[in-house]
Amino acid sequence: MTTLPFPLAEDPDEATVEAARKLFVGDVEFLKGVVAMDGLPPDDRAEVCFAGRSNVGKSSLINALTGRKGLARASNTPGRTQEINYFTLGESRYLVDLPGYGFANAPVAVVEKWQRLLKQYLSGRASLRRAFVLIDARHGIKAVDEEIMTLLDRSAVTFQAVLTKVDKIKVAERDKVLAQVREKLARHPAAYPELVLTSSEKGEGIATLRAIIATLA
Repeated sequence: MTTLPFPLAEDPDEATVEAARKLFVGDVEFLKGVVAMDGLPPDDRAEVCFAGRSNVGKSSLINALTGRKGLARASNTPGRTQEINYFTLGESRYLVDLPGYGFANAPVAVVEKWQRLLKQYLSGRASLRRAFVLIDARHGIKAVDEEIMTLLDRSAVTFQAVLTKVDKIKVAERDKVLAQVREKLARHPAAYPELVLTSSEKGEGIATLRAIIATLA
């Protein structure tokens, strides 16, 4: 049997699911929004970050993971998240919501400032365990996604592709998108060799992603 590159992440066992659920429904708080590197909190705990082009559903995914509808600000206006937003996950981890990249309803100078901050963060954060790069399942990997993946390669930051909005496409379309995603990821040495399919609306993949984050030390 041929093994596909970048297989779908396996469903975690019940004990792992429950431990991860308890972590995410426990003490999760917004800590601060950071606009410059000197505003970052101490790197005294493991952290994971979420990166994705504007309107990929990043805020909705963070809200689904934590079971809190308003924790991350979901907006129909792409590019609303203009800061690196830090959330505490219990006393052991940070969840980090990075500014959306690509199209943003903002002046060019502001977008460039976000991009500089993003690059500085990714290349200089020792406590960062993994980046989750969100890919809209309706579109697959676009050029702007490849830019962030290349930056993660250069920064030697392991990243894992998470497909969002999988409930919006049919199974046949999903297979085509997965083939495209696998082909693109094969070119990136920092890509973690498992994919996660999610739907914030339907809850698909949420338990799996929680378990992955909970088991990263």
